[in-house]
Amino acid sequence: MHVLPLHTLMLLACHHRRLRLPPLLRGLVAPLKKKKLGLGGTTVEAMLSSLHHHHSSSDDTDNNNGNKNGSSSNSGGGVLAVAVPSSRDLVLACADLLQRGDLQAARRAAGVLLSAASPRADAADRLAYHFARALALRADVRAAAAGRVVAPGLVAAATSSAAAWPASSGAYLAFNQIAPFLRFAHLTANQAILDAVEGARRIHILDLDAAHGVQWPPLLQAIAERADPAVGPPEVRITGAGADRDTLLRTGSRLRAFARSIQLPFHFTPLLLSFAATHHHQQVASASTTTTTSSAATSLELHPDETLAVNCVMFLHKLGGQDELAAFLKWVKAMAPAVVTVAERETIGGGFDRIDDLPQRAAVAMDHYSAVFEALEATVPPGSRERLAVEQEVLGREIDAALGASGGRWWRGLERWGAAAGAAGFAARPLSAFAVSQARLLLRLHYPSEGYLVQEARGACFLGWQTRPLLSVSSWQ
Repeated sequence: MHVLPLHTLMLLACHHRRLRLPPLLRGLVAPLKKKKLGLGGTTVEAMLSSLHHHHSSSDDTDNNNGNKNGSSSNSGGGVLAVAVPSSRDLVLACADLLQRGDLQAARRAAGVLLSAASPRADAADRLAYHFARALALRADVRAAAAGRVVAPGLVAAATSSAAAWPASSGAYLAFNQIAPFLRFAHLTANQAILDAVEGARRIHILDLDAAHGVQWPPLLQAIAERADPAVGPPEVRITGAGADRDTLLRTGSRLRAFARSIQLPFHFTPLLLSFAATHHHQQVASASTTTTTSSAATSLELHPDETLAVNCVMFLHKLGGQDELAAFLKWVKAMAPAVVTVAERETIGGGFDRIDDLPQRAAVAMDHYSAVFEALEATVPPGSRERLAVEQEVLGREIDAALGASGGRWWRGLERWGAAAGAAGFAARPLSAFAVSQARLLLRLHYPSEGYLVQEARGACFLGWQTRPLLSVSSWQ
């Protein structure tokens, strides 16, 4: 994998030095008409019947009738008797077929969408393409498990766990540049951590989804800049967790080099996790061990004289069922952290808990990602290579994982995550007014679109597109 140079990866940390911005910001560089989920009555049955005839042989009588009544030969100006289903209708019908176990019809429905949609067209087309691909992959995995023949390569792609392996450095950084979601989450979580560890001489940050580590240079710089010259900066240690050993080692090398450049005492420990969801909290809760820069630990090391911050940015949804989430949060609570930061996707209506309801999951996911794709459509030039890479490597993988067999906890919303945290003994630690105003300043400086909005509610900070909340950041203690 290509390793980006330090100055590129740390671009967020030296972008606007001439402006007198807050410390963390110094380190940062037309709606679709959606239909409600309606799979009852005759709608789906008519749609599926249409799909069946659409994919029958070329001499099918329905196909011949379609040629007679199609728009190209409809000289009388008549209206078709059956409305053509929308791409959203087809995605939800495909999910319903998968739910019912009709894999052959589900694969046909996904095929219709894949043949008509394109990852390079408008927002609605691109959205349909990625959802159809995700459902096709799931159908093929289930078909392969049942011993049926499927398209070559699809099963391997689907079973490589999109949630486990990070996108490439280029796609990840492009996502930071063209959309505010990651920067907003990182900046707001960093401010919560900065507030919580003020005055500490030894700081330990447990980052449960470290990926390429772009969250941390602005925080390290802010810690170094506010240090008392008489005593010097505090010592900072980051334990960065992830599934890819090589990515973690490269991340550690870059962060160590950056810390040296600002003369901050710093240590990075890579923590290798298996992304079998049922083992997350068991792995990170195991006995402590030491590690070198050429290896990755499989357990967590804690020091009693450190002030601990636990960073759960886009992590909690990767845990499996309610029991595992509860066990994980209780384990975190037992470490007595000064702060726990949580960033997760938001939903219209606050989310849901029915993991096994695939059509509902698809509907909620489409509501979320339609707003994300609309935002990219409105703010990124057409034909942008960066947008294509982001949608394929970042958003496409997220959609694959959200519709996968274990993706049901992606859409809980702040209220449900907060209820789980409260049950584990945590209390909300409201974000400061400065953290909220800083998030708004981030949008004005780097993403000056009227569509993006930052709002504060219930002690948390929300980022949305127009009227739809897309991401929330909260902190707990």
